Amino acid sequence: MKAALLEDVKKFKIGEIEEPKPDNNKVIIDIIKTGICGSDIHNWDTGNPKGLVMGHEFTGKVISPGSRQDLKIGDRVTALPISPCGHCEACKTGNPQYCKETWTHAIGLSLDNPGGLTKKIAVRPDMVIKLPNNVSDEEGAMVEPTAVGLHATHLADIKVGNKVLIVGGGIIGLISAMFAKLEGAEFVAISETNEARGKKAVDLNVADEWFDAKDTNFLKNIYTKMPNGFDIVIDCSGNTNAIASELMCVKAGGTIVLVGISQKPIEFASVIAVMKEITLKGSIAYTKEEFKNCISLISNKKIDVMKFVDDTVPLSDTQKAYERLTSGTDSAVKIMVDPNK
Repeated sequence: MKAALLEDVKKFKIGEIEEPKPDNNKVIIDIIKTGICGSDIHNWDTGNPKGLVMGHEFTGKVISPGSRQDLKIGDRVTALPISPCGHCEACKTGNPQYCKETWTHAIGLSLDNPGGLTKKIAVRPDMVIKLPNNVSDEEGAMVEPTAVGLHATHLADIKVGNKVLIVGGGIIGLISAMFAKLEGAEFVAISETNEARGKKAVDLNVADEWFDAKDTNFLKNIYTKMPNGFDIVIDCSGNTNAIASELMCVKAGGTIVLVGISQKPIEFASVIAVMKEITLKGSIAYTKEEFKNCISLISNKKIDVMKFVDDTVPLSDTQKAYERLTSGTDSAVKIMVDPNK
């Protein structure tokens, strides 16, 4: 079957991979829609690991239920793409994101478990979740990134009346901004280098204002609007320079939550964090309950995730979709891939 395989730095090729075969355990899923994630872009940027079939945000139909007796052929499902061991302390306390095995065999993030940039995938039965009938295929593929944003805002512990700065206006940034407002934030701002994305955040009503991170007067503009700093800063950029400036943007006693990933060392004057008694938290993935909660929020129309979906493209246009998302000028934050086209 055809798949978009990572071939080199910022380069895909459409090649052939073997179809998964029923083994009376894993659930075989026929992919309907797959979302492109910011973490996928990290792999694309580096070109590693070669041969990776990405796509860990997806909706599909069950072809073979495997060991899941509650599923039947034709059921629409999504899944947590992670691979926690299930028996360590982290797993037993409902925090599989801490498990050492969580990413070892993750769907679309490991070579041995191809993701949704192909037609059929095999998924651990305990990670598969059936979708309600009123959740569309596109909404199902939006559950995973929505859960990432929900987890980040939970860790931020936003209070009614807080002022929140979201750094990075990609899909996780916009979803985090949306949840910050739902949690009662009085003012939510987006910091972004891409003007089109910054304006989009305001147009979609998830941010009250956006600040141009390229502006030489960036910090001055922040202080003019928020003289004492923001109560909460949620970093969804992973940019090393941005993280240093966030120490200046957060108020004394405030919190910075790091969602964006940087594989490079980050340098900052720790005296600022010490003198302001800043709380610094990392945020990775989500709990299983948060994932399920997002399905419920979407199903019950408590949140609208479709406003973030910009386009759906065929598998053959995967390369173009990645180029568009990383152009630095396009407003797109979420592009879906339909591997059946």
